[in-house]
Formats: sequence, C-alpha cells, structure tokens
Amino acid sequence: MIVRNLNGDMQNSFSGADLLAHWDRFSRQTAYRCFVKGCRNKCSAGGRVQRDTAADGNWYVIPLCDDCNRKRHQDLDVWEGARLIPISFAGIPQGVHHGQAIRGTRTIVHA
Repeated sequence: MIVRNLNGDMQNSFSGADLLAHWDRFSRQTAYRCFVKGCRNKCSAGGRVQRDTAADGNWYVIPLCDDCNRKRHQDLDVWEGARLIPISFAGIPQGVHHGQAIRGTRTIVHA
C-alpha cells in the first residue's frame, strides 16, 4: 500500500512519540519495526500519512522510524496489512487536517 508522508504539514503539540502512543492505543497492537517495506529500523515515531487515493483525504498515523519519518512529502510503500489509525482519534480538530489533500509527483520509497 502506498501512503504519502505528511510529516511537517501539521502545526500542533503532538510529537511523533505522542502519535506512536496514539497508534498503539487505537490499533491495540505494539509495533517494533518501521512499517515501510524493506526497512529494518525500530519504529520511534507515529508518522502522519495520507492514503494514495483521491477518494480519501483523511490523515492517519502509522509507526515509522526516524529516517522514514523525515522523508517529507514522499510516498512510502508500507505493508498491505498496516493499520492506519485516523488522526482525528487523537482529538485534533477536523479543520486542522481534514480535506487538505497533499498530492504531487509520486516517488515510491523502498527502504
């Protein structure tokens, strides 16, 4: 599954560690490794991502390592079974993130 890394697009008080804890809570799982295919790094942050589809403008959280989380505005190839947890569950107001699709040149990142 391809997702767009939105790191840096949201101005709020939620850190990557806060978002990783949010993902743990709502996914009811614990991630040990980054969700990017081929990456073997330990996950250290909840990355803000968007599905690679025009039909879904929502923002989601997935576990990423620091290296993959720094790949701003790039597409990431993540596991097909990855649970994308809506960022709205974290209490971020809808107007901050919803309906603001970020699209551009597609670059698939293989770690």
